[in-house]
Amino acid sequence: MSKSVSGIFETVFGAAPELCAFAPGRVNLIGEHTDYNGGRVFPCALGMGISCAARARDDRSLRFYSANFPNKGVTALSLDRLETCGSWADYPIAVIKAFKGFGYEPERGADFAFLGDLPDGAGLSSSAALEVLTGLVISALYGFKMTAQELAVLGQFAENRFIGVNCGIMDQFASAMGRENSAILLDSLTLSYKYAPVPEEAALVIINSGVKHSLASSAYNDRRRECETALADINTAIKAPSLCSLAPDQFERYKDAIKSPVCQRRAKHAVYENARAYLAAQALESGDLNSFGELMMSSHISLRDDYEVSCAELDFLAEAAWSAEGVYGARMTGGGFGGCTVNLVKKDYANAFIKTITKKYRDRFGTEAAAYRVKIGGGARLL
Repeated sequence: MSKSVSGIFETVFGAAPELCAFAPGRVNLIGEHTDYNGGRVFPCALGMGISCAARARDDRSLRFYSANFPNKGVTALSLDRLETCGSWADYPIAVIKAFKGFGYEPERGADFAFLGDLPDGAGLSSSAALEVLTGLVISALYGFKMTAQELAVLGQFAENRFIGVNCGIMDQFASAMGRENSAILLDSLTLSYKYAPVPEEAALVIINSGVKHSLASSAYNDRRRECETALADINTAIKAPSLCSLAPDQFERYKDAIKSPVCQRRAKHAVYENARAYLAAQALESGDLNSFGELMMSSHISLRDDYEVSCAELDFLAEAAWSAEGVYGARMTGGGFGGCTVNLVKKDYANAFIKTITKKYRDRFGTEAAAYRVKIGGGARLL
């Protein structure tokens, strides 16, 4: 992809780039909506992602072009007037604003060209990949010394502060810190983490429902507020720094302190999902893929019933996968309200699984569900 994005840069900006970089998307195997509740997540970086070619300028101008949105043309603005504009370019603009907020001040502008192979709106964290990628490129262009973890934190800050999505750290962390053929068990409260290799006999298949979601305009922020309300209520009975600091038995003991039945269901999901993420990592480390799959199914049911972020299309895909031959487990993945399911399948059954599920989906909804047999890739890097 780097050669392609380099060629795009030359065509658009009339010169060769100084550098090229790549940041992957991610899929979360289990541990959904736990990261902003102080809990564990278990994502992995993908082989798919976004590439960038960039070159510093001699003036204060910034220019952004995406080959994925060619009709948008070049977005141009100044370092002295950083304003979001309601387009895809808001993400790199937000990252540059975050750099300035963290005390890193680019003295010169730059030109950027982007090219990605992540499907838009599928919930595979194209936004986080774009944020981490922009951070990596800015750091390299201007000699800012930032670790991969710092780039993840900066990307999250950019999305929270300037995009308006109160996301947790998972997506940016997975994009920055991914390791080939491994998932990451991340404690979102302490940022402690460990890698867990995915057994070779398992294939990872992502099925895209085609239902696009936009976290900024969805009920994502509502769910976060409901969890904050639940935590405030439960703190009248027991002091807990976060919902996910509670074990399931503690939650059951004190859950009636949560006044709203809706908020109680949201909290239940967070607490039990946090426990599932820990158990799932243990199962993967021991090679117990059947137990891992059962935890995936429990996760989907909780997201459907307690957190209420699924939809008819995702439910259909998950339920069809549960009864398919050779499938260890399946669940919706990402923020919800559309996007994808993640499926852990025996390697020898993966191609047949894709044919079966996509046909069933076509018969049920009259539309195609794109399927990706994905590789687990490494984190953001210069090319």
